[in-house]
Amino acid sequence: MPADAAAPDHANAQANPADAPTVQIDIVSDVMCPWCIVGYKQLEQALGAVGVGAYIRWHPFELNPQMPAEGQNMAEHLAEKYGSTPAQSVENRKRLSDMGRDLGFTFNFSDETRMQNTFAAHQLLTWAQSKGLQHPLKMALFDAHFTQGSNVNDTDVLVDVAALVGLDRAEALEVLNSGSLAEQTREAQEFWTSRGISGVPSMVFEGKYLVTGAQGADNYAQMLRKVLQERDAAA
Repeated sequence: MPADAAAPDHANAQANPADAPTVQIDIVSDVMCPWCIVGYKQLEQALGAVGVGAYIRWHPFELNPQMPAEGQNMAEHLAEKYGSTPAQSVENRKRLSDMGRDLGFTFNFSDETRMQNTFAAHQLLTWAQSKGLQHPLKMALFDAHFTQGSNVNDTDVLVDVAALVGLDRAEALEVLNSGSLAEQTREAQEFWTSRGISGVPSMVFEGKYLVTGAQGADNYAQMLRKVLQERDAAA
């Protein structure tokens, strides 16, 4: 992965002991992607196991850029996109729910769960990054969509979630209504897709090691140790 894939100006520091080393991790993801929150929670476990902190920046990716404003029933969407049968859909939801529970995250899937357009949410995350609150907003959006069943393409929902994590409600509304960050967000999406990112989650460690998919805590821990070993060797 090219070095210019990293170096955020306003990273989100994860809690860690004061004397622990810190690794920079860029995560390309979409709020609609259940494997993105699964992968993050696995990474969180790995950080704890290795005893390392992280500076995390989330980057935009739309799984379904053509998703209409009203969204689509999830089961119908997966059947159209992947050919999933109703039985397979139920099994996949159960598998994700079980994994989420083991990782401390609640998936509340139902027959009414809908996929939503996420471009507005990505614009809000772009703004939140400049305020130093991108990470808590990302976590809150995952919770809003997967746990609360809220429509994260709805402006009222988005500003409520923003306010919940300490962002200014009026400013959030202005960002969404004006579209002032739409172009910047599109450029960020294109940056990653132009570098071969075609699926999420995609995590870039220290600007050079790309790990795609939810790889599990052990594999993430192995990558973290690799980064630290290389850093020590270069010191």
